[in-house]
Amino acid sequence: MEILDEKTIGAIVTDDYRTASVFEKYHIDFCCNGNRPLSEVCEQQGLDSSIIANELVESTQQNKTQNLNYNSWPLDLLANYIEKKHHTYVEEQISVLKGYLQKIEGVHAHRHPELFKIRGLFELSAGQLSMHMKKEELVLFPFIRKLSNAKKSGLKLDTPIFGTVENPIATMMREHDDEGESFKEIAKLSNNYTPPSDACTTYIVAYKVLKEFQDDLHLHIHLENNILFPKAVELEKELM
Repeated sequence: MEILDEKTIGAIVTDDYRTASVFEKYHIDFCCNGNRPLSEVCEQQGLDSSIIANELVESTQQNKTQNLNYNSWPLDLLANYIEKKHHTYVEEQISVLKGYLQKIEGVHAHRHPELFKIRGLFELSAGQLSMHMKKEELVLFPFIRKLSNAKKSGLKLDTPIFGTVENPIATMMREHDDEGESFKEIAKLSNNYTPPSDACTTYIVAYKVLKEFQDDLHLHIHLENNILFPKAVELEKELM
């Protein structure tokens, strides 16, 4: 347990993504703020680190076939996976959620005025995420693929126009922080995506899909912040 206490929460999730369910349960941000030791996080949030550590161990002993060792993947494969799975998911679900949130705001906002702010926050976040992903797809990910190819082929890599991969990565991570804060506020306003007693079916589904969107975003950001980006920085230093 002492070893877990000393590890950062991002490293714990990187080692085994099944542990993410425990951090989600206790509202611990492992994606944007994954560089904090478990002991520090537990102290800050008034949690018993021994209980959390036990649950983390238990989580890795369940559903063993469902764990994907993303940390072992080549960088080009991981970048392709993020783009095809998570970017596609975000693009598809944005239009779905906009429709749901607009509908329930029109019907229920007079009794639940928080819906105005939830829809506003989501639409702002959706626009920012769309631009963010395009920058990754057009600039950062192609360079990461070049890094991966240069490693495999042994060919020299030209210095990119942005100087070093650390520059676009720093921008992407700041934007990840912004999206993390937006969804923390949405979770707070929605009582952690708990529909009220008078919620209609669309209301219930909207909150369910919004929670799924947040969970997918957490994995999406984790894969970039804690695995793809640090490894890209290391590989560039090795090759340049």
